[in-house]
Amino acid sequence: MSSESKMTGDVLAVGGGIAGCFAAIKAKQQGADVILVDKGYAGKSGQSPLATSIMAFDPDKGHILDDWMRFVNKTSEYVNNRYWTELCIVDSYGISRDLISWGLQFKPYDADSPEGFSYAPKGLSKPRGYSPKDLSKILREQLEKNGIRIFDRVMITELIKQEGRIIGAVGMPADSSEIYTFVTKTTILCVGACSYKPAGYAPLVQMTCDGEAMAYRAGAEIGGKEFVDVHYSKIEIPSECARMRLPQEQEEIFGRSPPVGSVPRQLYNVEGKRIDTRPEGASQYIFSYLQTEIEAHEGRAPVVWKQPSREDIVVGGAALGMSLRKADGLWPANTECASTLPGLYAAGDSLYTVQNGAAYVLIGSAMAGSAVTGAIAGTAAAKEALSIGELRADEEEIDRLKKIISAPAERAGGFSPRWVTQLLQNTMMPYFITYIKKEDRLQAALTLITFIQEHLVPMLYARDAHELRLAHETKNMVLSAEMGLRSMLFRKESRGNHYREDYPRRDDENWLAWTKIKEENGGMKLTKVPIPEEWRPDMSVSYEERYPFRYPGE
Repeated sequence: MSSESKMTGDVLAVGGGIAGCFAAIKAKQQGADVILVDKGYAGKSGQSPLATSIMAFDPDKGHILDDWMRFVNKTSEYVNNRYWTELCIVDSYGISRDLISWGLQFKPYDADSPEGFSYAPKGLSKPRGYSPKDLSKILREQLEKNGIRIFDRVMITELIKQEGRIIGAVGMPADSSEIYTFVTKTTILCVGACSYKPAGYAPLVQMTCDGEAMAYRAGAEIGGKEFVDVHYSKIEIPSECARMRLPQEQEEIFGRSPPVGSVPRQLYNVEGKRIDTRPEGASQYIFSYLQTEIEAHEGRAPVVWKQPSREDIVVGGAALGMSLRKADGLWPANTECASTLPGLYAAGDSLYTVQNGAAYVLIGSAMAGSAVTGAIAGTAAAKEALSIGELRADEEEIDRLKKIISAPAERAGGFSPRWVTQLLQNTMMPYFITYIKKEDRLQAALTLITFIQEHLVPMLYARDAHELRLAHETKNMVLSAEMGLRSMLFRKESRGNHYREDYPRRDDENWLAWTKIKEENGGMKLTKVPIPEEWRPDMSVSYEERYPFRYPGE
């Protein structure tokens, strides 16, 4: 590495999707000097360009918070964090007003349906569609309008920790030999969810577990990763993530019958039998995408997605490596999006709010939750930064981090990051590892991932700036895979998107809890954090009523 650029400021926001943009803008509005760094292009980063709806809770339209919460609590299988669920719902309307004031125009999500398109109980606001292209443009304009210093195409690789506090980060541009050092009083990680570069869901190629990996190495606590994202893709066009519209809730839950035409597409197995994605009497389980894996496991693949004009074979793994929305990322130490490391905040999919629990519940809540937590984190980080005097970074620590960055480029040989990434994908992609889980298979995969972690990752090498970036992405993805496998082994039950063949029932006595991960004495320690008693389901209600959806073998 031949040169270095050093920047200072009050707040560093890492990631330029909707969470990072809201964080940077709200921090700037508090009077802080804000720097935003993005591995791609701020405004178009992560999944934000892919999303097309945002939730908006409006009591003036008859929306009833208790109804919304009751629906989410049941459908999430009672492991949602109700504080963050309610906050996301209540603050979603203000976020939509911000976007409208910035110039974003909304339109009906499903103009063909007289009822609109909704996945929640009576009184839920209809998700509103918008042009992702317009959203990206508007976010970028707001960053520039607010005078935020933007660094595009710079990958942050390590956090600067000094006397137990995070005081910025170091990283590298995509196409030069420079090292960038950002010394700031507070830092906000908004780098999105984690993936292993699957063929489906095109934007995920950027999202390589960078935030949680660097935070874990610095000593932060991370939320468990057992509740996986189970989107599927068309086999002919893997990058086009298939979306299936499910029926609305039963009349006894909604208070009205499902609208006509709410299921324009259906899945069928190889025998021509329609796959029942929501069994009779069940709550609405978005995680029923798992049915494609279940059908394959029982020998009834390929699965066909039938539409009025065509049929497509679908395959799983479109979001390989991702956890369920908001069931991943840094463990929140308080209600202001601070992590367990002083000076470090997180927002969006980088923050483990578990607002949707074990199953994705409210369409549009992913975007709303990212913007809401981004706004909270930006405001809190700015207030803290403005209360801190001048910082002086330890140059020896920065030199150590620079050596970590450049190490793959300094090696004469070793293992290609592309090859190691392929090994990672081949280990984690089979449906019988990540989706249909069992202890012996998970342990076998963990053995391989541990070997890759200990023997191959330390010998990654890079021949140019691009391969250097790939090397650091590969290192982060392998670390995340270990976290994921250990989380899947740790939770010895089935719940929501987490299905264990060897433990097919929910275990309320032991697993109404969240999982927390932390580095300890060179190893990875997992602990359970019980859900508050007042958030637990009514145990006098039968198991079948608490959990209407049945897993195979249950």
